[in-house]
This record gives sequence, C-alpha cells and structure tokens, in this order.
Amino acid sequence: MRTTMKTILVVALMFGTLIGYANENTKSTNAVAVKRVKVEYKAVKIGHALTIKNEYGITIYKQVIQSSGTYSKTFDLTNLEDGIYTTELEKDFEIDVKKLEVKDGFVTFLKKENKKIFKPVIRTEGDLVLISKIDFNKQPLKIVLYYDNQVILSEKIEGEEVLNRVYKLSKSEKGAYKVLVYTDNRMYVKNFSI
Repeated sequence: MRTTMKTILVVALMFGTLIGYANENTKSTNAVAVKRVKVEYKAVKIGHALTIKNEYGITIYKQVIQSSGTYSKTFDLTNLEDGIYTTELEKDFEIDVKKLEVKDGFVTFLKKENKKIFKPVIRTEGDLVLISKIDFNKQPLKIVLYYDNQVILSEKIEGEEVLNRVYKLSKSEKGAYKVLVYTDNRMYVKNFSI
C-alpha cells in the first residue's frame, strides 16, 4: 500500500513539473541593452538595400549595400522611441524581414516575426507579359495592367502558393505599358514598351 502511494506521488510530481514546463513562455526573443544592436545578413550583393522602418512604415534609415558577402553593422538605437521596428534587406527576388521592439531602454528581437517575402518576377517577351510569384502564406495579389495610362486589365488572385500568369498583348497596340502588382502591403512596378 505504501509503495503504491509513493508511486502515485512521484507520478503526480512528475506531471506537475511537466505541466509547469509546458506553460513556460516560449516567445523567441533576445533582450539586449539598447545602446548597440548588431544587424547581420549573410549572402548580400552589391545593390541590395537595407531599410529600417518604424511601426507606421516610415523609413528611418536606408543604405544601399556597397560590397558582396556578409553585411554586419552596429546601430545605436538610444534615440528611438518605444515601439516595433523592422529591418528589411531587399534582394533581387526576395525581402528578408526582421522585427525588433524597443521598450524602456532595451531591444527585443522578435525572432518568430522574422519572415521572407518573395517578390513577384515580371518579365516581357515581345507581346507577352509573364508574372511569377511564390507565396507560401497565400496572400491575395492584385495585378493591374495599364496601356497609355488607361487600365486594360485588373485581376485579383487569392489562395495560390505559386502564381504563374501570361498575358498576351496586341501587337498592333504599340506604346507605353505599365504593370502594377500589389501584395504583402507592397506595390511592385514594371514599365515597358512594345
């Protein structure tokens, strides 16, 4: 009888400990002193752009990368107001987004908020317009095609991970065209002529 009670007590304590660990805060963050923060990106190329924006989307810092390889820069964030900030590295076909929070003299990197946005690829071949986009989150996408500043096509696409569209334009309608692609709260533009 005593052995059974001891076993039940040990099992209850183990479950209590297990449940205690299960309820721990699993938010992936790294808090560091706000005076200096090192932002690092690997595999950058000349011409990529690093941007830091506040929570309202206002750009507070922008730099075009001047050398290929690993980019590393230490920032002094003592003058920033409390809030959420975003660092974005805009590459050829993608944007790496890292979020951080400044609060009471500390910076917290919000690693679970990090994401990669794949930019749409817009190409023209003769009278064809080819648009491709990868989006694993299946965000809605809107395509608007202009000819001489007049809308000739507007299409909204939802629920596709991989988008591939080909639009055939009239060879007889020569002039200036523009394609606008709206997705991920961003706008991408391609101007071309036939």
